[in-house]
Amino acid sequence: MNILVVDDSAFMRKIVTDLLERMPNIHVSNTARNGQHALKLLAEALKPDLVLLDVEMPVLNGLETLKEIKRLYDIPVVMLSALSNKDITIEALTLGAADFVEKPINIREIQDEWIQDFYGKIKNIPTQRRRPVRRTERVERTEEPPVLKERSLPSRIQALVIGASTGGPKALLRISKALPASLKVPIFIVQHMPKGFTTSFAQRMNDESAAPVKEAQDGMSIEKCVYLCPGDYHMTLRQGKIVLNQEAKVHGTRPAVDYLFESAAQMYRRELVAVLLTGMGKDGSEGMREIQRLGGYTIAQDKETSVVFGMPRQAILSGVVNEVLSLDDIGAKVKQMVR
Repeated sequence: MNILVVDDSAFMRKIVTDLLERMPNIHVSNTARNGQHALKLLAEALKPDLVLLDVEMPVLNGLETLKEIKRLYDIPVVMLSALSNKDITIEALTLGAADFVEKPINIREIQDEWIQDFYGKIKNIPTQRRRPVRRTERVERTEEPPVLKERSLPSRIQALVIGASTGGPKALLRISKALPASLKVPIFIVQHMPKGFTTSFAQRMNDESAAPVKEAQDGMSIEKCVYLCPGDYHMTLRQGKIVLNQEAKVHGTRPAVDYLFESAAQMYRRELVAVLLTGMGKDGSEGMREIQRLGGYTIAQDKETSVVFGMPRQAILSGVVNEVLSLDDIGAKVKQMVR
């Protein structure tokens, strides 16, 4: 995979390039010092498979550059963002960035955990050039379609839980825009996102949704609104309240979808519906298994509308999904369930 690295800091460009060049099958084909320089390279040179784009730059910033790249090319973009740019980063995700990487606090002493997260995000972003030749995709086409668990949607629904990762912010905004102002059940969301960024994302969702959206806090009494789990915390439900904790990461992430799904299953049992959206990895499958065991209903996003078909695919192959739907169909179904 060829990557174009765009950052106004020469030091940052070198660090990112060195890290990427250590990855197997990854090559930094070019670097750019600002958005204008990046667009010039894209117009003149062989197109990369992915653009790694800094949020804040002189001459032409990350948002304006992203808009131009999405207008002119079908190339995935991953943003490089500092916590101080969290609102702009959320905007970038709504404009079509596939994901973002939070810049390390101390770039002279980068932690192994940051590097692993960085590598995971880069290698899991689907690219146009890689799609036709991926062996796993050829195998998938010959696989027998997985058998979905036959079960009717509960006649009485008490709560809805949603899990998402890569590609999730844009999908969640699309779903939240369709929500009515008055919800008849609470909605709980875990989106894999670092601390601080979830505050901005909850605010963005609240601004664009008719329904009230809150970043969850420990001890909150559950009301009929939308709750987004804060970054760096797991969210569980207990006795009508939200309980946050910082227990060990699950699947390398905190928050983890499984924590929410499993506790919600215990609380709402057969009156619970779970939705698993786009994202890399396998978070959510075990939680869906528990929801199924206790009589709840589970929905997974389909491959065609997922940015990364990792989490939904794992759940489907694990036999814990009742229904596979496109993002638009999920939005319509959620609206129907909560109004």
